[in-house]
Amino acid sequence: MLKKTSLYNLHLELGAKMVPFAGYLMPVQYGKGTLHEHLHCRSHAGFFDISHMGQCLILGDDAVHEIGQLIVSDIAGLKPGEQKYTVFTNSDGGIIDDVVITRIESGLMIIVNAACKDKDFKYFYSQLSGRCCFNELTGQALFALQGPAAASVMKKFSAQAAELSFMQACGTYINGIKCNVSRSGYTGEDGFEILVGNNYAEQLARLLLAEDDVEPIGLAARDTLRMEAGLCLYGHEINESITPVEAGLQWLIKKGYDQFPGADKILAQMQYGSEKIRVGLLVDSKIPVREGSVICNEAIAVGYVTSGGFSPSLGRPIAMALLDPYTVELGNPLCTMVRDHRITVSVTPLPFVPHRYLR
Repeated sequence: MLKKTSLYNLHLELGAKMVPFAGYLMPVQYGKGTLHEHLHCRSHAGFFDISHMGQCLILGDDAVHEIGQLIVSDIAGLKPGEQKYTVFTNSDGGIIDDVVITRIESGLMIIVNAACKDKDFKYFYSQLSGRCCFNELTGQALFALQGPAAASVMKKFSAQAAELSFMQACGTYINGIKCNVSRSGYTGEDGFEILVGNNYAEQLARLLLAEDDVEPIGLAARDTLRMEAGLCLYGHEINESITPVEAGLQWLIKKGYDQFPGADKILAQMQYGSEKIRVGLLVDSKIPVREGSVICNEAIAVGYVTSGGFSPSLGRPIAMALLDPYTVELGNPLCTMVRDHRITVSVTPLPFVPHRYLR
């Protein structure tokens, strides 16, 4: 049976089209449509219900050390209120999941992907010793407020949260409602993610949506926004058979560190190169190139599309792909077939739309 977030009835009231996603009924778009929602987030501020994401605490004095042995990044230096984006890897170097880890006084808070949370939580539980305590957080909603107007909206309600820099978090109150707020997000825009108890979720959502600059945004626009920002989506650009190097995430890897799962393969790829790398593609057609499309150099297959669609900001189709590294010179013309149409694509730097994080 599909689950519902605490905002389900509000989504219906707002005219959302609801669809199954990662075991939940979620809003894919509202009445004004995906194009409007996308551009509104880029120009003003968008409100996203992301309560389907997994949330957990790893508590105890050894939490940082034990989780640190499972990821490719260094979290030993994180201070309370600081966050890090990173990945958990398996013994073959593949990505179990990409996550955001926040240091708190008593340990760590981790946000994981909705589709991965059951396997992630089982994995954490199996890997942690008795010196750590694992707690799944099931009583909280999670929202995102994203876009150039997000900071001015947040400043009206919490000066403390509005003063955060990118990848910092704090506990605060918004109109008397206790929240945890981080300056982070999945759109490439400046913005915030807000954890709040389910009992206050609708009250807080209505408060934010009452602001002139804020409109609700569904899953479809969330996907086009993250694609323009060149951000990975689990099950597309990353999965358990794609390494961080292949996914273009080698910047996450702690320099000189070799004790994480799959280190031998990953470090060899960093030194000698990998068989495939993630790239951006500009599509020379009005026809979008979708996930799974085979990319060719002349008549030779050199990779496949991981995500593709129409970019509202650029007014043209774009895609991300995993390609043979020897074919990915910038501007190199490649091609694919879409419904018997030969479509030319060219390699382009990521992101497609520059990030506007407040660093």
